[in-house]
Amino acid sequence: MIQMYHVDMRYPGETYGLRDVSLSVERGEFVFLTGPSGAGKTTLLRLLFGAEHPSRGQIIVAGRNVSRLSSASIPELRRQIGVIFQDFKLLPERTVFENVCITLEIAGLPRRELRARTWSMLRRLGLGDRLDNRPRALSGGEQQRVAIARALVNDPPLLLADEPTGNLDPDLAFDIMDIIADAHARGTTVIVATHDPSLLERYPHRRLVLESGRLILDRRPDTFSNAPPQTARRLS
Repeated sequence: MIQMYHVDMRYPGETYGLRDVSLSVERGEFVFLTGPSGAGKTTLLRLLFGAEHPSRGQIIVAGRNVSRLSSASIPELRRQIGVIFQDFKLLPERTVFENVCITLEIAGLPRRELRARTWSMLRRLGLGDRLDNRPRALSGGEQQRVAIARALVNDPPLLLADEPTGNLDPDLAFDIMDIIADAHARGTTVIVATHDPSLLERYPHRRLVLESGRLILDRRPDTFSNAPPQTARRLS
């Protein structure tokens, strides 16, 4: 599903978001992307859905070389990707229902199916009584759940989530992660950026650890119970 080959992301002033990152994520995998603030987690996700282009290297997503895609081709790629943004990116003048169903409208679903799927997803996330509210009338946690509903409603082949539980209390955070896990069980490839140790402990999935823009550790679930972290695949 994803291959990255020697990817650099360099900003003005010789500041690096990523440095020489190479990795591969198979179709159907669930991967946690972790590391301290400023490690490069958000930068990596933005490169995967074409919000930025790398300074060096190649990025292949679902068989497409994102590094070489034209601006006109990016929307077609993004129809295959659900993205949960850290800052939500909700449309302020649209209702909760409209913010979620826009994904299905773009995909061309019939109105009846669009309404049924949107309603089902919002109810599942505890937003069934908020359909007609606009984002400014919602709490931060409610806005986050709307963003999650929008990302998942179309059952995307690939889901990228940037700190999807950052503004939620622990119980709701686990509920949200269980919903993301259900999407994974249906075949979605999932990459979740997080620095929340409770999520890493509860969900035993592969972990890619970034530090100062470099991928320093690739730890797979089969190393969790019978080996200390330092025996996982450490990268230089």
